[in-house]
Amino acid sequence: MKHLTEQQLDKLKHSLLEMKSDLEEHFKEDNGSGLGESLRLSTGDLSTADNHPADEGTETFERSRDLAIDENLQHQLDQVNEALRRMETGQYGIDEISGEEIPYERLEALPYTTFTIDNSPEQRVPDSRPVEEEVMTLPPSGAGQHRQQDAGRFDDASAWKTLESYGNSDSPAMSAKRNVKSYNDMASDTTPDED
Repeated sequence: MKHLTEQQLDKLKHSLLEMKSDLEEHFKEDNGSGLGESLRLSTGDLSTADNHPADEGTETFERSRDLAIDENLQHQLDQVNEALRRMETGQYGIDEISGEEIPYERLEALPYTTFTIDNSPEQRVPDSRPVEEEVMTLPPSGAGQHRQQDAGRFDDASAWKTLESYGNSDSPAMSAKRNVKSYNDMASDTTPDED
């Protein structure tokens, strides 16, 4: 904390207290939202038998979204409270991994952070690989850009032209081209038969 001036600390503390107040206000107002009670009680329905399943799905989705938002905001409130505690103990502004001083600009942007940018969990690449990689087989030799072409299959660029030659669900009567009398005339590389 020695790298921060009193004025900087006051500004950061003010930001943290403002965040804390806003978050606590959210939870105070959110008490009436019904997230602490069952879905049946929160919707006010005595029975779900007369509801369309999509209505229940919407209620469930919205409830799970609200719970996730509340969980995220609670985590943020915990981080703000922890930052205020670190300010009181003199540990504020120190990276918890390396012990380096966190630059004021980073603290100004994210006052409750405990990491420098380089040590941020979002920046670190895990040392371990996904367990799925242990059971994956290697791709066949020659896999890559020209593999389909070499295997005699069509690529994305010629897929529509090939499929179009088999026709589609349109009928000659519904064709965008004029004077189409047969399905063969509907392909983009042909011209309608002249009578």
